[in-house]
Amino acid sequence: MKIAVMSCIHSNYEALDAVLLDIDQQKADQIYCLGDLVGYGPYPNAVVTQIRSLDISTCVGCWDEDIVEGLNSCDCSYPSLLAEKRGKLAHEWTHKELHPENQEFLAQLPHTLRQDNLVFVHGSPQSNHEYLLPELDAFAALERVLSTDADVLFCGHTHVPYIRTLDAGSLQVSVKGVGIEEKEINFSASVKRIVNVGSVGEPRHGRPNATYAIYDTDTQEVNLREVPYNYQKTCAAIIEQGLPPIFAWRLAQGLEYAERADDPTHVCIR
Repeated sequence: MKIAVMSCIHSNYEALDAVLLDIDQQKADQIYCLGDLVGYGPYPNAVVTQIRSLDISTCVGCWDEDIVEGLNSCDCSYPSLLAEKRGKLAHEWTHKELHPENQEFLAQLPHTLRQDNLVFVHGSPQSNHEYLLPELDAFAALERVLSTDADVLFCGHTHVPYIRTLDAGSLQVSVKGVGIEEKEINFSASVKRIVNVGSVGEPRHGRPNATYAIYDTDTQEVNLREVPYNYQKTCAAIIEQGLPPIFAWRLAQGLEYAERADDPTHVCIR
């Protein structure tokens, strides 16, 4: 069975359309979406309506969550005051544009999806706002997978695709301290994997192409796909809708753009 997994569409219908066509050409049997259907881009209703019409299994992303509940995430999650201002502008525009039935769809999305030994989340099993970066400490990365009782954890949020294999083998943990009886715990874990599927609508791996993953349940092979599309059309629509022009620039570059913080205390350290 072939499973297609995509994430972070960010209101980019042109990219979604290209990825769905590629998924069809790859003859995938099922599609999972890891959230962030909206935000940044100019086509929020077209994207949500398409996901709804195809009945794609979808979990909630941090942008989806915030559009429904308001900007309730970490207030210091922007690298600068200017970046925060742009983010709030995009949030307000998206909230105003999104049709009630599409907001309702986002409101009922689950945090986690599961199929057999596979688990699907947006950021991490703990939080939609946590970045599982490829350089994350190996024990912390392993703990994130083990907490789901799965063998493969699919995530997005970072907008950078990667496959990370975690082979714990046998671990020995000893605990001792004042007034504490010394204990020794031994356990073993099978090989686990984290698959970050990148971003359909706002890639940050250095190219504007959309990314997603195909997973073969028989061979356990992961194929990270990169799909070109007419990103210039989306860039033009961003400008036409009055969204911050820097959103079009970074989409065309396939890069995140962040100024140095005016006030370092404003930078999130979590």
